[in-house]
Amino acid sequence: MENLKEMRTWLDDMKLDHPLVIAGPCSAETEEQVLRIANELKDTDVNYYRAGIWKPRTRPGMFEGVGALGLKWLQKVKAETGMKTCTEVANAAHVKLALEHDVDLLWIGARSTVSPFIMQEIADALAGTDKIVLVKNPVNPDLALWLGGIERLYTAGVKNLGAIHRGFSTYEKTKYRNIPEWQLAIEFQNKFPDLPLINDPSHITGNREMIFDVSQTALDLNFDGLMIETHFDPDNAWSDAAQQVTPAKLIQIMRDLKIRKESDSEAEYTSQLSNLRAQIDVLDSQLIEMLGKRMKISDSIGLLKKQKNVAVLQSNRWNQILGAMILEGEAKGLSEEFVLKMFKAIHQESINHQEKIINS
Repeated sequence: MENLKEMRTWLDDMKLDHPLVIAGPCSAETEEQVLRIANELKDTDVNYYRAGIWKPRTRPGMFEGVGALGLKWLQKVKAETGMKTCTEVANAAHVKLALEHDVDLLWIGARSTVSPFIMQEIADALAGTDKIVLVKNPVNPDLALWLGGIERLYTAGVKNLGAIHRGFSTYEKTKYRNIPEWQLAIEFQNKFPDLPLINDPSHITGNREMIFDVSQTALDLNFDGLMIETHFDPDNAWSDAAQQVTPAKLIQIMRDLKIRKESDSEAEYTSQLSNLRAQIDVLDSQLIEMLGKRMKISDSIGLLKKQKNVAVLQSNRWNQILGAMILEGEAKGLSEEFVLKMFKAIHQESINHQEKIINS
């Protein structure tokens, strides 16, 4: 599969003056709930109405969706509001039912993307369809696996394709539900700049208070659209309550987001500069997070040294680190002077942390 201008035809044909917006509840719960949210979103910038019909849950016994009944509710959404509809599919049976109920856009979830067997089954079921199909990144940060899933669909004759960046699972405790790993999404864009890329801030954050900031970062990085979960009573939603916003809040988010337009050479320059600065912001944030983790390890070393009554400064160890980092820095185009200054500052902060623990 090679990058082709035609990959974004389905999106360009919509002639939007704003990023693509996919919105709706995490789960279709009742007919009344689905229709009420849809009516609150019609005549807004929302282009596709989403609702989870089948919900892949981590553990059994949790709400796993209303099933095929919900597809009839989506048909009513289309009839009442004129909105196009979308839902997640995870196997050939889901695909068959969704197509029978004329769902306009299908997406494949992160738990499905991890399995080439599941992706091939879905690709075979969708062979030759003109429906739009979006593929979420796998739960683990594996770009080849993500692209491989999309390629299976492409090989099956599915031409209206796109991707959804929803973040990646981690064993570490962070402020995100799924860490964004923006660099991987940027690499995706570099490989396939014409394959539409949508951001899912709801699943990245797991927290409605963070959705605006992640959405803005995505737009600054030239993402083509957003998928945001919304519910009229989010705190009492049957799934993923903490990450859903009210329709009114969603409308406000869409109004407040800054969109970089490329209409002339000056605007294109500004857009490219904003994109590059956004990439630097992402890396700076990762640097701070990594330094914070490094200092936590220094704290543990300080505690161990205190227990064994060992001096904080170990000159041989420090010289080994410095020598190795200077060589590694040179290989990355960093001057010896810069590497020395940076690691001396890091080393001093590490000593400060350990002394604080030893003297406490």
